[in-house]
Formats: sequence, C-alpha cells, structure tokens
Amino acid sequence: MEIILDQLSKRFNFTWLFRDLNHSFSAGSRTVILGSNGSGKSTLLQILAGYATVSEGTIGWKANSKAISADNVYKYISLATPYLELIEDFSLREHIEFHFKLKPVCKGLSTEELIQLSGLKDKSETRIAYFSSGMKQRVRLLLAILSDTPLVLLDEPTSNLDERATDWYNDLIEQFGAQRTIVVCSNSVAAEYAFCTEQIDLSKR
Repeated sequence: MEIILDQLSKRFNFTWLFRDLNHSFSAGSRTVILGSNGSGKSTLLQILAGYATVSEGTIGWKANSKAISADNVYKYISLATPYLELIEDFSLREHIEFHFKLKPVCKGLSTEELIQLSGLKDKSETRIAYFSSGMKQRVRLLLAILSDTPLVLLDEPTSNLDERATDWYNDLIEQFGAQRTIVVCSNSVAAEYAFCTEQIDLSKR
C-alpha cells in the first residue's frame, strides 16, 4: 500500500503540531515516526489511518496503484495502540474469533494456531479483564500483525512489554510483515523499530 503526504499540516486550536510534511510511503516500506511527547506522532498515525482530518495539505492512499478514498481506508489497515480498547468480557479465544470475523487472517491461520502464536495458550479461556497490561498489549499486537492487511500501523508497540515479549513482537514482524507497509510511532525505543529503514522525525518539524 502507498501513502503520499503533500504539504500535510495539522493544527489543534492555535497550535500547529506539524507543518508542510511531505513524504511518500512506498508499498512494502517500513517507517518509524519519531518525536517527543506532544509532537504529533499519534495524530499523524490517525491521519494515516483515515481517522483524523488534516488542517492543510493532502493525503492520498493507493493499493495496487488504485486510489482509495478516505472512507474506505479502514478496509486496508490494521492498528495497534496502547490506548486501543479490548473487549474485556471476552476470553482470548473469543476475542480472536470475533476479530477475525471482521478482518482476514494471515496465511489462513486457525484460532488454535493464533492462540499458540500469542504465547498465551494457558490463558486462552481467561477473560481479557484479568490480563496484565503486557498481556493485553500482546493481544493488540497479535490482532494487528496477524490481520491480512497491506498497511500495519503500530503506536509505541513495546509499551508494557518486557524483553522477552519485545523479542516475540519482533519475531511476529519478521514472520508476517513481508511485503506489507509498516509504520511505527516511537519515543526513540530502538527495539520497537529496528526493522525500519525509513524515518520521519517530527521533533525537527
């Protein structure tokens, strides 16, 4: 999936988060968005997802060289953020089954295979409400990375993850990230974006 930003600017009230941002995300590219808190990283990610509007400039999306309207971008993306709500009354199994009724799954994986990949097999029947913050983040990342979409958007993906879980996250990207456009927002946590080859630094805008 391709995304083209042309003189993109975003303002809240009288404060500009960033101005005149030009960038092309080519199909299959891996890009990290860096910047301090309040620099607009998460807002830019929401704009890329089609969830937020721009103040000035334009954004365009293409899949297989065909333009996509902002109203239809959601069909092509998967998103994981620390603030993304999970359905806490569901067990892990129920959440996986529900999610993949709405999104296609990578490589036709079964529910059992997804549970195995989560590293939470012993918690498969446990309600999400009883998961730790790190376990919930694992679920968010599993659902996003294992959704068969051409664009994967990850906001601070290693939030609440220990070293072992961070290695698990990077293994998932290695196994299932090929030929997909991946964008990561990070507060300069190198383990979150070691696989990225392109960079946007909003602190320099």
